[in-house]
Amino acid sequence: MQASVHTYDLEGRDGTVLLDTGRVLPFPAAVMDASGLRHLRVGQRVSIEVDGDPEDLGTSLTRLWIVGIGAGETIT
Repeated sequence: MQASVHTYDLEGRDGTVLLDTGRVLPFPAAVMDASGLRHLRVGQRVSIEVDGDPEDLGTSLTRLWIVGIGAGETIT
């Protein structure tokens, strides 16, 4: 699934993504660290995996990457 970067804190290495449905999902620094990416910019399109239905409350982002740049690893 794809989303757009909504917020990103360079120091904390965490942020949020905005799904195409309008839902905002947070991601912790561990997801960013596993991605192999050094930074993100607001509005950037990313591919993501989540641990359930993205529309359910409590769903979290487990993987984030940019196609062709790095697949990262899943955070459990």
